[in-house]
Amino acid sequence: MTGARLKAYFETSLAGLTQPTRSDWIFALRTVSAGLIALLAAYALKLDHPQWAMMTVFIVAQPVAGMVLAKGFYRLLGTLAGGVAAIGITTVFGTNPWVLVTVLAVWIGICTLVSSLLRNPEAYGAALAGYTAMIIGLPAFGQPHLVVDLAVARCAEIVLGIVCAGVTSRLILPKLASDAIISRLKRCILDLATYAAGAFSGGDPATLSALHRKLVADTQTLGEMRAYARLEAPSFAPRAHPVRRTIGQLLSALSAARALHSHAAPKNAALIPVRSELQALVSELAAKPGALDDTTPWVARLDAISAKARQMPDATTDQGDDRVGTITRLTIAADFAEAFKQVLRGLDALRAPATRPVRGSRQPALVVHRDYPGASRNAVRAALATLLVAAFWLTTKWSEAAGTVILVAVVSSLFAARPDPVQVSWGFFKGTLLALPFAFLVGQIALPALPGFGWFVLFVVPILVPTALGMANPRYVGVATAFAINFLAFLSPHQAMTYDPGPFFAGSASVLVGILLAIGVFIVVLPADPWLAANRIVRAMREDLARLCLHERVPRRSAFESLAYDRINQLMPLVQNSGRKGEAVLGGGVAAVTVGLEILRLRDASQNHAIPPETTLSIANFLRGLARELLFRAPGDPQTATIAVARQYAAGIAQRNAPGDMLQIAASLRIIAAAMEDFPDFFARDKT
Repeated sequence: MTGARLKAYFETSLAGLTQPTRSDWIFALRTVSAGLIALLAAYALKLDHPQWAMMTVFIVAQPVAGMVLAKGFYRLLGTLAGGVAAIGITTVFGTNPWVLVTVLAVWIGICTLVSSLLRNPEAYGAALAGYTAMIIGLPAFGQPHLVVDLAVARCAEIVLGIVCAGVTSRLILPKLASDAIISRLKRCILDLATYAAGAFSGGDPATLSALHRKLVADTQTLGEMRAYARLEAPSFAPRAHPVRRTIGQLLSALSAARALHSHAAPKNAALIPVRSELQALVSELAAKPGALDDTTPWVARLDAISAKARQMPDATTDQGDDRVGTITRLTIAADFAEAFKQVLRGLDALRAPATRPVRGSRQPALVVHRDYPGASRNAVRAALATLLVAAFWLTTKWSEAAGTVILVAVVSSLFAARPDPVQVSWGFFKGTLLALPFAFLVGQIALPALPGFGWFVLFVVPILVPTALGMANPRYVGVATAFAINFLAFLSPHQAMTYDPGPFFAGSASVLVGILLAIGVFIVVLPADPWLAANRIVRAMREDLARLCLHERVPRRSAFESLAYDRINQLMPLVQNSGRKGEAVLGGGVAAVTVGLEILRLRDASQNHAIPPETTLSIANFLRGLARELLFRAPGDPQTATIAVARQYAAGIAQRNAPGDMLQIAASLRIIAAAMEDFPDFFARDKT
């Protein structure tokens, strides 16, 4: 059985490499062409290290033009910042080597801290600013007068690579972020329809859970692509507003569908028509080819369903034994229909954008999670690792150890914020090791015997095209990118190539040792514990709910919802291999979104002047009790009376045959109680 699985794995892997798509081929040929153009231009300009121009093309290479421009832009900013820092640090501290490497290590730590708090491509630019200072500063050690020349040369080489990559990605069969956003949004809408269809009909929980995670991740990607598209073309700016609104509505629809799935509706006359119509609509939308070509009929049907769900059933309607439960589910169904309708309208706005944003419309506040303790750990680790290896270099005076110092700085800062930095670094090492024999055969054997750019192209293109195809495949992008970058670094192409294996193997060894040392640093020095990071996120989500209960200022729904879903997106890679424990954490995170939205609904209701004063006071008391529950109840302790009181109060409202506004309050109390009872440990404070 093991042999069969191994065979199937290799067949699948081989198929992924041998069956690239048309887009993959375009990306590969475009990237290799841009790299050759950059190298040829570097030769013409007589740059000292022309390989950096070609390496930069492969470093910033992305399948979408806007992503290339964004990564190139932040690479340029990071290089400029690192160059300026190198000049300043070397000028002030260059006379004392120990002080110099200490200040450079501190600078790398600061940049790693900033990088860990940002997202790509901004995070990449911040990390680059740190290790660029080391790349420029160390070669100038003992020769501080050269630092300005080195900084200018490095910036010129990188600018050349960025320009070549950006121009070719925009002009040669471009794949535009603006088009990719529409395509991904359509895919998200169809996935949401599929998820809702399964949720409304009692679909397979495992399948729905996987689709829910995919939707959360895809909405985060939509937000990133919005920034790429704005860099790609200023004309996309008017469409950035619909994207932002649509992301918020997509998350709201996802929350509502998840809530309806968690608490299936009982059979009664008030619920059956709404539930049936929603299920029919989303099932038809998911199954019909070209369903999103015209959204008008879908919007009209969602309008009708929303209006029907908002109509409060009177006491004579058959609602079973639970009128509050009926109102609860009708309210959620109306929220889903309204949010889904706005998502469809957002798609229309992207396809036919207005020339300017609508006046008076507030844009959703899209907020992201910042892990300050994790970022601080990454900063200390990067600075400490760099300083220790630099101390070894200064003590032993081994000249090739300078390359090791640089690689430790690069890897320990660049991969610091990844959920599994050891695995990512190991992939980088494998790509680097694989590049070594190819670089030796081409650079030390073939090109010295057959010099000239034509022979260079003949030898290198058959190697780099398959590598670029690997970069286009998400399964191999890490190893393939490491191979491309280090193949060019080891090759060190110049117009006159010579056979000189001594420096080649010495430099290669320093690079490989540097990567292995960085991996060791990730394992030994302040090692990352996924559960510690996950617990910090969970604690932050509970504290946010407590703030929603107590803070006088009520935040915007979109701000809370986007931050909560961003945190869920951060949780997924941390706990995805933890079995039931991880599932409980992710389920609790989604339940926390539901609780937060109902707290906001209660806060809005308490400001309604039609609500009796005693009800407003009861809501305030409940929210204070809920905040105490969230902040102080320990795992395993019984839930406080707050949840029981919420259920009793909701039942009392139902028994009094209260008006619709009061039933909405009772419904929110019921939803909060149910969510917290489903995941009691998630809503309890940490044991420590």
